[in-house]
Amino acid sequence: MRRETTEHHLNPFANSRRMSSRARSALLLAGILAPLAFLWGCSGIVTGQNIQPPPPQTYNISGTISPAAGGGGATVTLRGPANATTTANSSGNFTLTGLANGTYTVTPSHAGYTFNPSSLSVTVSGANIITGLNFTATAQTFNISGTISPPTGGSGATVTLSGAAAATTTADGAGNYTFTGLPNGTYAVTPSRAGYTFNPNTQTATVSGANVTAVNFTATATAQTYNISGTISLTAGGSGATVTLSGAASATTTTSSSGSYTFTGLANGIYTVTPSNTGYTFNPTSQNVTISGSNVTGVNFTATAQVAHSATLSWIASTSTVAGYNIYRSSVSGGPYTKMNSMLYHLLTYTDTTALAGQTYYYVATSMNASNVESSYSNEISATIPTP
Repeated sequence: MRRETTEHHLNPFANSRRMSSRARSALLLAGILAPLAFLWGCSGIVTGQNIQPPPPQTYNISGTISPAAGGGGATVTLRGPANATTTANSSGNFTLTGLANGTYTVTPSHAGYTFNPSSLSVTVSGANIITGLNFTATAQTFNISGTISPPTGGSGATVTLSGAAAATTTADGAGNYTFTGLPNGTYAVTPSRAGYTFNPNTQTATVSGANVTAVNFTATATAQTYNISGTISLTAGGSGATVTLSGAASATTTTSSSGSYTFTGLANGIYTVTPSNTGYTFNPTSQNVTISGSNVTGVNFTATAQVAHSATLSWIASTSTVAGYNIYRSSVSGGPYTKMNSMLYHLLTYTDTTALAGQTYYYVATSMNASNVESSYSNEISATIPTP
């Protein structure tokens, strides 16, 4: 029984000993190769090269904005596969770099300018873009406008513009005015019209990318004054002549050496101008002048020298004892009279050698007694001196 049991347990071993030599060789090879395979895989992870792909190729877009006044400093914006912004140099040139292939839109901008074209589409395809990407800048212009009120003062007023540009315009019948075609800048606007003041008298207007409106003023009428002027000829009679003004105002002036005269500071109204100069008559003797919103010139006269004549007077002797006589003359009937003789006159006739042609004179005489008491005036007589 015990032997049989032993043989029963040794039987599997006996079967393993009977395995073929080919199977045993295969099992051995697998045991050897398995560690090698593991080591080989680990060796690949530790010692293999990490190769990165090359970076993609990039390109440039460049162009010009002319003229330089509008292109210099302009902003250039790129939109597309990539977005970017750059600033044109002082000559208006610009470049956008590092761009991949694709289609882009390029748009310039600069305060106070418009551009033609407003934008351009460009396609990058394996090369830089260096031609055909050009723009033209045009300076924008604007208006300054306003109203001068009321229309009675604003209509026809002159409006002057100075500063970044200079111009003059005239307000229309409603007092409106406009200055056009103005670049950006600071301006002064000043209205003017004879006979008016303005509030304010000037205004500053700054144009910055848009029209400026409502630069308004208020006109106020002033008390305007005017002149009357003229000349008296010939010079001999005009020089130093007295010219008298009467009517809406009164004044007196003396002509210059050339016979000219001027009355200033006169309001609207009707005036009379009368010249005078000893030894001269004037044609016309006076002139009426009407001032109505403007100066009056050419109120002229002609002076004619008076020729000296004589007038002889005679009278009947006084019945009383007298020491002599005095002779008096006036240019107005009834006096006042001016004594002609410097010393007591003893004859019964008297010749006035200072009488002037074209004049009428009025004469009276008195007597003086020994006590130097003068009598009353005699009856008046007149003498008219003819004009030669």
